[in-house]
Amino acid sequence: MKDYLRSILRSALKQFDLSEEELPDIQIEKPNQPGHGDSASNIALNLSSVLKTNPRSIAEEIVQKLEYDPKKIKAVEIAGPGFINFRYAEDYLYDELQHVLKQGRDFGKTATLSGNRILIEFVSANPTGPLTVGHGRNAVLGDTVARLLEWTGAEVDREYYFNNAGRQMRILGQSVRARYLQELGREAALPEDGYEGEYISEIARSLVEEHGESLLNVDDTTAFKEKAEQLIFEEIQATLQRMNIRMDSFFNEQEVYDDGSIEKVIETFRKQDLAYDKDGATWFRTTRFGKDKDTVLIKSSGEPTYRLPDIAYHANKLDRGYNQCIDVFGADHIDTYPDVLSGIEALGYDRSRVDVIVYQFVTIVKEGKPFKMSTRKANFITLDELMDEVGPDITRFFFLMRAPNTHLEFDVAEAKAEGEKNPVFYLQYAHARIHSILRKVEQEYAFEDAPELERLTHESEKKLIKSIIRFPEMIQSAAESREPHRMINYLDDLASHFTSFYHDCRILGEKEQLVQARTVLAEATARVLANGLTILGISAPEQM
Repeated sequence: MKDYLRSILRSALKQFDLSEEELPDIQIEKPNQPGHGDSASNIALNLSSVLKTNPRSIAEEIVQKLEYDPKKIKAVEIAGPGFINFRYAEDYLYDELQHVLKQGRDFGKTATLSGNRILIEFVSANPTGPLTVGHGRNAVLGDTVARLLEWTGAEVDREYYFNNAGRQMRILGQSVRARYLQELGREAALPEDGYEGEYISEIARSLVEEHGESLLNVDDTTAFKEKAEQLIFEEIQATLQRMNIRMDSFFNEQEVYDDGSIEKVIETFRKQDLAYDKDGATWFRTTRFGKDKDTVLIKSSGEPTYRLPDIAYHANKLDRGYNQCIDVFGADHIDTYPDVLSGIEALGYDRSRVDVIVYQFVTIVKEGKPFKMSTRKANFITLDELMDEVGPDITRFFFLMRAPNTHLEFDVAEAKAEGEKNPVFYLQYAHARIHSILRKVEQEYAFEDAPELERLTHESEKKLIKSIIRFPEMIQSAAESREPHRMINYLDDLASHFTSFYHDCRILGEKEQLVQARTVLAEATARVLANGLTILGISAPEQM
């Protein structure tokens, strides 16, 4: 409907003989108050500064020239300072309701981004330990944004970027070796800042089972590090699968060293006078891109900062032919990722092809108190432990409940609550309840004629239909904004509209034609709930 409204408004705007530059975007929104119609446009207000005319007068001129199908729009009104409000025709509502059931599992899918290849990189935790709840929001956010983009027609690849070298991995290998020695009864101290989790001891025991005492006198920690990496990555992938997340590719940071990309970046920057040496380090002239200070790319020790391989990695991603690359970063990257964007711009790439989603961190609340986490000190909650306690569906849902740029408190007690007070169960119960009703209808009725949807005249019925048919627009909105929580808010409203409908309009016990029409409405509601939960990566049970 939004596309249709834009098209008829665009035709009406031809009377003003405006250039493309003068013509504002035609925005269509749902009015805050239902009494103001089903859709509204502020185009007249936006044109006021261009035409130097009162916006209400502009709105009147637009409405006079509007040509629309009365089977789609039954009324057009001007409200307030110049808003143009549209009311949908009943025929349109009934046609769209039939369309929902005809499309079935595909209802909500569009071809908006058809032909676009998008790479979304998320999780990207180094293999130094199991995934914790600190990684959970990243994982679920990235996967759900990918699902939304797929529903808008894009071809999406999910990629996990990791580094299995450097100081953290050295300490990991040393930590495993220390535990290995201890398992064999030898005295050994963990290295400074070593990893203390039980998972380190489990890795050490696996080495004892596999090698016995043959590694006792091996000072090189490579074998310990490699075994740790193998087992930790196996656990990470199992955790992701449990959360209904699949990765299409894993990219090792070492690749940009091995293929010469790192040297190429530095060489290109030097040619452009964007890299220079000072105090034994190599610096990037980020002041050229608006920063107050230049940024170190290679430390005086010779070890690159993470920005350098990240710049090379992003060049690699763009060279693979993706129309857009999306990164999911925690708030600790908010001051540093702009350097990477400046770096790819300096290499000649269009920085607008990289989109960054920055999310705030998660606080786990247990027994009313925040639970502090540290991977090295082992006082952390793993994602598996959280799923053991509340389940994968609830884990995903709670990570998606808030906008990415807001802090998230994951209250374990709330997540474990039973019944419809739990926001996850509220949606799943709504879906299951509808299927319970549909089973009863199937037992009592055998409809032979086509449904007479024009019998759906009650205000609660119309509100529910309008809520149902907004589903594709909500997917589009959530995909464009990279905000999956919008889908949760929409599904919650849909379930609420169904509750009102079911309270006001009996399904069973009415005349057969009305039962049939309301059954169609219930089926369409269940279909949208199921499709929406699928996008969220959450199950839609038919019985609970």
